[in-house]
Amino acid sequence: MKFLYPEGKTKALTFSYDDGQISDRRLIDIWNQYGLRGTVHLNSRNIGKQGENEFFVTREELTSLYSGHEIACHGAEHKNLPILTKQQIVAEICEDRGTLEELTGRMVRGFSYTFGNYSEEIKKIATLLGIKYARTVNGTGGFFPPADFMEWHPTCHHGDKLLERGEEFLEVPDYIELPLMYVWGHSFEFEKQHNWELMESFAHQISGKEDIWYATNIEIYNYLQAIRLLEYSADGSRVYNPTLISIWMCVDESMIIIESGKTIKLK
Repeated sequence: MKFLYPEGKTKALTFSYDDGQISDRRLIDIWNQYGLRGTVHLNSRNIGKQGENEFFVTREELTSLYSGHEIACHGAEHKNLPILTKQQIVAEICEDRGTLEELTGRMVRGFSYTFGNYSEEIKKIATLLGIKYARTVNGTGGFFPPADFMEWHPTCHHGDKLLERGEEFLEVPDYIELPLMYVWGHSFEFEKQHNWELMESFAHQISGKEDIWYATNIEIYNYLQAIRLLEYSADGSRVYNPTLISIWMCVDESMIIIESGKTIKLK
């Protein structure tokens, strides 16, 4: 028995990009051209700001620019959470989530820790505020799904051997169930380092693969959580899906679908 991603795909790829500067326009254009999907983490108080070296996307373009992708939190003012009081942490997350939901009309449930800094207390506070997952900046170099969604370590930053890791992902060994490649960064880094060709090359390398599910962070969270909520009979011969999401599985080399609310006999 082996779990699969939706439509029977064996791998998943997602992106997580922070801050929402106007260089996101070019990044999203690349993703859309190649059929890739990802998540952008925004600071709601920075939306529309223009400074000497920082230019952020506008309120008016949020829904159109990020159509087909996920919008998630990154703290209202991009404050370093561990030095704040509990009340300030609550305000930083709640204001960001509330403003983004108001501006987009979407549910906002994801988060990325500013500066990659977090603690067990911050994880608990974010969970209580309705955050379902939170990304760190601690690259694993690997392709295992996260053990703890509130401490979701990415595979790598795009500056860390991206193309080499892409090749490894395409040839990931079978013993890794539900392999996931998770790339993070900031779009403005491509602009500053004059290396947009890196993302173009990766997109060309990794796109259009029939065995890869191209998804947002929240879609991957929802699917993996649904798998974890499956209920099995005492002898393991039957499985019940209590969630609203259909689950794909390979049993004895045959693909089966455990539909929402259904019980399936496995053996």
